[in-house]
Amino acid sequence: MNTVTLDPVAYQPYTDPDDFIREVTDLIWVDRSISFIRENYEPDSIVHGGFGTATTRDEVLEGTLMRIAEAPDRVSQTEDIIWEQRGDDAFLSSHLVVVGDLLSPRWSRTIANCLYRRGRMVEEWVVRDTLAEALQDGFDPDELAREHLFRGYVASWADAAPTDPIAAGDSGARPDEHRAEVQTVLDLIRTVWNERDLSAVEQYFHRDLTLLTVGNRHIIRPEGYRRALLSLLESFPAGQFEVRDVQAHDDVRYAGLRVAVTWKFVGDYTGKPNYGPLTGKPIDLLGISQFTLHQGRIVKEVRLWDDIALRTQIASMRGDEPVGPSNIY
Repeated sequence: MNTVTLDPVAYQPYTDPDDFIREVTDLIWVDRSISFIRENYEPDSIVHGGFGTATTRDEVLEGTLMRIAEAPDRVSQTEDIIWEQRGDDAFLSSHLVVVGDLLSPRWSRTIANCLYRRGRMVEEWVVRDTLAEALQDGFDPDELAREHLFRGYVASWADAAPTDPIAAGDSGARPDEHRAEVQTVLDLIRTVWNERDLSAVEQYFHRDLTLLTVGNRHIIRPEGYRRALLSLLESFPAGQFEVRDVQAHDDVRYAGLRVAVTWKFVGDYTGKPNYGPLTGKPIDLLGISQFTLHQGRIVKEVRLWDDIALRTQIASMRGDEPVGPSNIY
């Protein structure tokens, strides 16, 4: 168990990391204090998104401005925050938000995993359900994807996957808390996702499971879960999921024990051509899942990745000409 007390310098002037993430996000995205990013992020902060890695605070500031300007009626609200210590002065948060327009039914989800040290962002992993946004706005996802440019990944995302994510992930060493639940999630990823034992879903999930995933899809029951996984794997039949980071947190506000996993999916585009003509080349997909557990079994998963960015990545490997640069943030 973790015996290190988190120094308040990690989240001041707020009451705890949950309060910190909730209020800072609102300050920037709802109150429109874009300039606060200069105080909130380190100048050389690193952000990994669907289109690649941004390596400066200025890119985050400019990207945030562009997102707010293109959809000024859009606001976000916290759905879950899974945070965990990283030493005595830092924490890693997994922030699930619902993003919607106040006066329309348009909405989607985003997950931002943020490593804060002494109250300053040093590295972030962010995924947005851009497919849901495209479909609600009436855009063709492939045409929209060709308007962007895939930059590619650098920094920690280009390193080898952690050998023991229970002990340490891309964000550093983690406390050995909620080991049984974390192990359940990692066993699921190994057995069902990577080894393809789809019959084992019931070993890890309750019968009445829920999967919320890209395109605002709401999946139920073990068979629905299997088919949703197959819909991704069928295009990359030899693909494998790497676990890059893990955090766990127990809070009655969010229905109990949750485990967040940052994962990388790598596989050659050689299967069903769901993303246009096949390339035979590997994709590098950043994804985040949040699992809710009850009595040792999973009852809910939220699994997100940037599907438009995935299509852009494939289009760039195919040689499709992009229209212009992409907003990494």
